[in-house]
Amino acid sequence: MPPTLASLVHHSALKLTVLAGADRLDTPVRWAHVSELIDPVPYMNGGELLLTTSLTLDAENPEEVLPYVRRLARAGVAGLGFGRGVNYDGVPAALVAAAEAESLPLLEVPRRTPFLAITKAVSAAIAAEQYRAVTAGFAAQRELTRQALGEGPEGLIGALAAQLNGWAAVYDASGAVVAAAPEWAARRAARLTPDVRRLRDRPAPASAVVAAAEDRVELHSLGTARHPRAALAVGTESTLGTVERYSVHAAISLLTLTTERSRAFRAAEQRIGAAVLGMLLAGESGHARAAAGDLYGALLDAPFRLAIVAATSPASRPHASSPASGTGAASGEDTVTPELAPDPFAAMVDLVETAAARAGEPVLVVREGERLVLLAVDQGAVADACATYAGESDRARDAGAKSTPESTLAIGLSAPSGPVAAVTAYKQAEQALSVARRRGRTLVEHEDVAAGSVLPLLADDAVRAFADGLLRALHDHDATGRGDLVASLRAWLAHHGQWDAAAAELGVHRHTLRYRMRRVEEILGRSLDDPDVRMELWLALKATTATGGVA
Repeated sequence: MPPTLASLVHHSALKLTVLAGADRLDTPVRWAHVSELIDPVPYMNGGELLLTTSLTLDAENPEEVLPYVRRLARAGVAGLGFGRGVNYDGVPAALVAAAEAESLPLLEVPRRTPFLAITKAVSAAIAAEQYRAVTAGFAAQRELTRQALGEGPEGLIGALAAQLNGWAAVYDASGAVVAAAPEWAARRAARLTPDVRRLRDRPAPASAVVAAAEDRVELHSLGTARHPRAALAVGTESTLGTVERYSVHAAISLLTLTTERSRAFRAAEQRIGAAVLGMLLAGESGHARAAAGDLYGALLDAPFRLAIVAATSPASRPHASSPASGTGAASGEDTVTPELAPDPFAAMVDLVETAAARAGEPVLVVREGERLVLLAVDQGAVADACATYAGESDRARDAGAKSTPESTLAIGLSAPSGPVAAVTAYKQAEQALSVARRRGRTLVEHEDVAAGSVLPLLADDAVRAFADGLLRALHDHDATGRGDLVASLRAWLAHHGQWDAAAAELGVHRHTLRYRMRRVEEILGRSLDDPDVRMELWLALKATTATGGVA
C-alpha cells in the first residue's frame, strides 16, 4: 500500500497536526505537491497532498476559501497541508471550517518543518512500497516456479490462488477446465467456457476482464502461437495490486513454457505416430508395435477403430503438409498463412485429443495430405466424441444452419480391428468416408454401410445417368402409347420371371406379358436370360425410382 495521511501524521520528524478530516486519514497519498495558485486543480492528477502557505489566497475569507476547498475535494486531492508562520501565524478558522464542511483532511505544518521534508517523506515511502512490491513479486515468482517444477500446473495454480486470496483455473484449447484451485472454483470456472472460447479466437497474447456476480475475473491466453491452445483465469474480489500482478504475470510465463514444451512433445509424438501408422499400412505390424512402445502400445494391444476425416467444402482448404508427416494441426504447429483458409481439422484435433486426455486413453492423430487419420480405442472416449460431434453437425445442417469450416467435415469409421488387419480397416474407413460424402452426413460407420441397403448408394448422378440411358428406349416406346414395357419389365423382374404371378399383377394374359418381354429384348438388344442383364435392369429401375427419375 502507498503511504497514507495517517503514516505522515505519525512520522515523528514532521510534527503534523490534524485540524479537519480525522476520519479520513487512511486516504492513500500518491504524491506531495506545493502550489500557491488559487486554482491548482488543472495541474493535479488526484491523490496528492497539496502543500500551501496561502500567499495568494485570502484564507480568512469564507467566500474565497470555501470554493477553493470544494475544488480540491472534487479533484480527489488526498489532503491539504497548511504551512503556519509564513503568511499566517496560525491556520485561519475559515479554512478549517471549509475543510470540515467538505470532509477534506487538513494538516497543520509547523514553521520548522519545510515542505521539502514532507515531499521527501512521501517519496521515500512510495519507493519503499515499490521495493516491497518488487521483493514480494520475486518471492511469489520463486514459489510459483518451485510449485511448477515440483507439482506441475496443478501445484502452480494452487499457489497462485493462495497468493491472490482468490481462485485460479487453467483451460485447454476446447475451453474445458484442466485444473482449478481451490476445489470449489472448478464449477465457477466452468461457467466461463464461452468466454475462454471467444478469447481463443483472438491472436495471442490476449486478455479480457469478465464481470461476474461473485468476483472480478481476468482471462489470459497461454502460448506463443497465433492461436492459443490454453488459457488462465484468475478471480479476485477487487482489482489486482502490484504484487498480485507480478504473480499473475509469472504464472502466465510458467504456464506458457509448459504449453510450448507440451507442443514440442506433441510434435515428436505425432512423428512417431505417423511412422507407426505407415508401418501398419505396410503390413509390418511387428515393427509398428516395436516403434509404438509405451506411447501407442496400449492402443495396438486392444481392438481399435481407424477413422479418416476429410473436408467436404472446397473453400475449407487445409494447410499444406506432406503425407503422414505429423505436422500441421496434428502436431500443434501453427502454419497459418494469409493465402490459406483456416485449417478445417483444428477443432477436430482439439476435440479428440481433449477427449483422450480426459479418459486417459491413447489416440493416434496423423495428417495425411488433405485428410486426417485417427486411430482410437474401440468404444472409447474418442469414438464417443466423434459421434457427438457428428450428431451436432448433422442437426445443424438439417436445421439449415450456416456452414462453418468445422461443420464441413466427413468422417469414415472402420469396424473394430487390430494391427494385422490395419490395411483392411483403412479401406473400410475410406469406403465409409465415400458414403458419408455422398449422403451428406458427417459420420458413417462401415458396419452401418454393410448392414444397410444398397439402394441409398444408387442416389448418384453417374448411376442415374446410366439408368436413364439404359431405359430410355423403353420409355420412348411407351410414350407412343403402344404398350407399357417399363411397368411390365418391373413386375416380371419383381416376381423373379414367374409369368403367371407377374401377369396377374399387371392384369394381362401371360402370353401378352411374354410378347412384351420379347419386345424389351428386341429394343434393348439384350437377352433377359442373362442374369447380369436382369441385375442391371433391376438396379436401373430402382435407381430411377429412388432418385425421382423417369421410371
